[in-house]
Amino acid sequence: MSEAPAPARGRSIHNGHDRPAAGPRRLRVGEAWNPRNHVTLFPGDCRRLLAALPAGSVQLAVTSPPYNLGKAYERRVRLQEYLDREREVIGACIEKLRPGGSICWQVGNHVDVGEVFPLDILLYPFFAERGLRLRNRIIWHFEHGLHCSRRFSGRYETILWFTKDTEDGEYTFELDPVRVPQKYPGKRHFKGPKRGLPSAHPLGKNPGDLWIIPNVKHNHPEKTVHPCQFPIELVERLVLALTRPGDLVLDPYMGVGSALVAAALHRRRAAGAETEAHYVAVARGRIEAVRRGTLRMRPRTRPVFVPPPDTKMTRRPW
Repeated sequence: MSEAPAPARGRSIHNGHDRPAAGPRRLRVGEAWNPRNHVTLFPGDCRRLLAALPAGSVQLAVTSPPYNLGKAYERRVRLQEYLDREREVIGACIEKLRPGGSICWQVGNHVDVGEVFPLDILLYPFFAERGLRLRNRIIWHFEHGLHCSRRFSGRYETILWFTKDTEDGEYTFELDPVRVPQKYPGKRHFKGPKRGLPSAHPLGKNPGDLWIIPNVKHNHPEKTVHPCQFPIELVERLVLALTRPGDLVLDPYMGVGSALVAAALHRRRAAGAETEAHYVAVARGRIEAVRRGTLRMRPRTRPVFVPPPDTKMTRRPW
């Protein structure tokens, strides 16, 4: 366990550079589930962690499961076997979700002999059959990835955001913490009783359901050994909009812990499971960096980089 002074409420951790997040902060970290933990890093199958969690304890389950592509961290199986396992895990997550809570399942495509199977389409029924409501199908667009030769290169993935509504149909959604800058902040109403008054929201606009966020490749400040790593800012937006301080964020396939990092940075509790011991160790190191205030990350406020037009890399050599 690690102990350090708690941060002041509402402290900003973002600036215009790849600087460490502000710290230090108090974090109690454990491997076995304990409600007193700030962060639980469970080294094993997520179904064992889910069995230990109390019903109704999770405010947000957010994850990116394996796509059954035979990556180093997964064993490729028949598609139906993969879907059966996902149905079991999704069902267990829903059982632990509190009324008003959310599940965000971030997926791409399963590819078999060149044929594409969109996982969001295949997984949607597993949420709907349990009574969850789809609030958004968010498109995450990025510029870098595998270059295909017999089809267009994939440059987006999807996030299915479902809610488990309360009896009166309510769920947690906080828009103000995730607003983005207005395109035309000086715009004014041109007619009606508000004519001449500013029409843009002073805190910024709704980010919409198309998110342009760089994926973690090459010289990204958050890059670790994991080949398919969540960018922290993607999870931050979900954590800030769908939870409140003190809530529990769950990632059943935590990898190197980006979702847990995003939760810890914003005073949420976090629990995640991972079968690869090396990834658990990396996640522990990143949580320790959060505690010390030395975590390097890409700020949410930074625009996507656009290269200058006349450089060695952008000048045509032919």
